Amino acid sequence: MNACDVTIRAAREHERDEILSVHLDAFGDEEGPVIAKLVGELLDDPTSRPIDSLVAESDGHLVGHVLFTAVTVEPDEAQVRHLILAPLAVVTEKQSLGIGARLVREGFRRHSNDEAGLIFVLGYPDYYLRFGFQPAGPCGFLAPYPIADEHADAWMVRELVSGAIERHKGIVRCSKALDHPQYWRE
Repeated sequence: MNACDVTIRAAREHERDEILSVHLDAFGDEEGPVIAKLVGELLDDPTSRPIDSLVAESDGHLVGHVLFTAVTVEPDEAQVRHLILAPLAVVTEKQSLGIGARLVREGFRRHSNDEAGLIFVLGYPDYYLRFGFQPAGPCGFLAPYPIADEHADAWMVRELVSGAIERHKGIVRCSKALDHPQYWRE
């Protein structure tokens, strides 16, 4: 199987348990329960809206999932909603096949024409830099909680709308579900 054998689509409400299972599998016994709980909370949190929940499906089973939820940058008088990509998961047996990349790119495509000018992520630079992300700190964006210096490059931003990085600077504020220090350690 390769990434071409997978369908990327919007998640359906009845798939919640299967989505949580994807995260449990992808993140393992230690982190899996924490991430699955976060996903459930993000899906239920009205402050996450607008939310975009995408799944990767293969042979009738979900093999990947990504969430894009709303964030704002303070101060910003216009109160433009931006997005954060968190979390992204692919089941262990299907990793390294390009499924995660397809989920990320589909999210970009779906939001390329809306008002969300920026997408943020806290993740592995080696993975996310290839999608056009760059370190957010030097661009003038602070994470909701301090990121340790040795992991500062893990806090990243990507423009969806040309010039958005120049128009917005400040502290990124995310949904209530994601606004906890334990989620901001890389």
